[in-house]
Amino acid sequence: MTNLLSPASQSCQTLTDWLCYIEQKHPQHQIELGLGRVLKIAQRADLHLLPGKKILIAGTNGKGTTARTLEQLCAVQGFSVGVYSSPHLLQFNERLRINGIDVADSLWCDAFSFIEQLRGDIELTYFEFTTLASFYLLKQQQPDICLIEVGLGGRLDATNIIEPDLSILTTVDLDHQDYLGPDRESIGREKAGVFRAGKPAVIGETDIPQSVLKYSQDIAATPLSINKDYRYRASETSFSWIGLQNRYEALPLTCVPLQNIATALTALEVLALLPSKQQTAQVLAKLSLPGRMQWLSKTPGVLLDVAHNPQSAAYLATQLQFIKTGYARVHLLVGMLKDKDIQQSLAPFYPLADQWHLVDLPGARGAQASLLVQHLPVHSNYCCYPDVESGYQKALLSMQPNDLLVIFGSFVTVSAVLALQKETDV
Repeated sequence: MTNLLSPASQSCQTLTDWLCYIEQKHPQHQIELGLGRVLKIAQRADLHLLPGKKILIAGTNGKGTTARTLEQLCAVQGFSVGVYSSPHLLQFNERLRINGIDVADSLWCDAFSFIEQLRGDIELTYFEFTTLASFYLLKQQQPDICLIEVGLGGRLDATNIIEPDLSILTTVDLDHQDYLGPDRESIGREKAGVFRAGKPAVIGETDIPQSVLKYSQDIAATPLSINKDYRYRASETSFSWIGLQNRYEALPLTCVPLQNIATALTALEVLALLPSKQQTAQVLAKLSLPGRMQWLSKTPGVLLDVAHNPQSAAYLATQLQFIKTGYARVHLLVGMLKDKDIQQSLAPFYPLADQWHLVDLPGARGAQASLLVQHLPVHSNYCCYPDVESGYQKALLSMQPNDLLVIFGSFVTVSAVLALQKETDV
């Protein structure tokens, strides 16, 4: 490779150095959708040609839990698995896992150095840079299966430069309207951009936008839809999955939405990678993902979830209806980004909340607690705090042993609480 590292990047010795360099070049909140830049660079080293079976996962909600389910169901069969996802909760390394282990700092540094030389004078966004570095690492590690989560939308997302063997669309709801369009039809069309001609597309959304079905038909993809081509049935103690040709009964319930588990199982069935029922039950019995319906404590109850848009908030509120019966009072700690639909995200919790704890989030996109207050019902009980740390500590002090605290609203909010918890545990 003839290109030299830029003077600024030559001083990068650690992963922190590299992330600061990339962030300064193009801050994370500055988003520029498009495949031209990233594909041109990828083609210089065939980074878009990932190894093994490739699954590309798009959707408003459920990408992370679907990817984790796929990862575990493949690993239990002895396959090596690479997972690229974003954002991270505690450490950047979480964005790429190989066989369940976050990639080490030294490997990330090698990858960033490679991409910095490869890009020449082409500018890259933060997400494009890290995506290319991840693809470089996946090519180095050569896993049997690559699970790639879309960052934003699908059609113009940097991850869409690969050619997947199968695509997944988990859900479609209102989020990132500034980039993806004002309604579910527009957003659905953007997310369906991960579909490929002649390839299967597993759709977990129960109310599929017509734009998704039309695009699938236009390119002659093979759509497989929940409640039509596959389904699940739940009871109080277990659930069943009915796939295209297979049926598993009496599977254990888990904190991961069953809709996403059914979608993952169907994707593996289509690719002839379906584990046995025994292996599936073994995985589901201990399936979880940090930041998703994660309990930090049961007495008092402390539950956190990264729900940050109307669809994910509605799901969390539905689960809370059942959970709260074991507790006296429900406290809600909320921090959100100001470009989210705050009104519709908070509304499902109006009848559930005894006390609101509203926090300011930092950065250009962070909403102030005072903005959240404007979306609460009149006569709500609330307190405002300048940051997540003080809000979390004061909320805990205000609770009785039989109270429940639910923390949600943003990855930023949940990651801050997890970081505080980690410090406490040390």
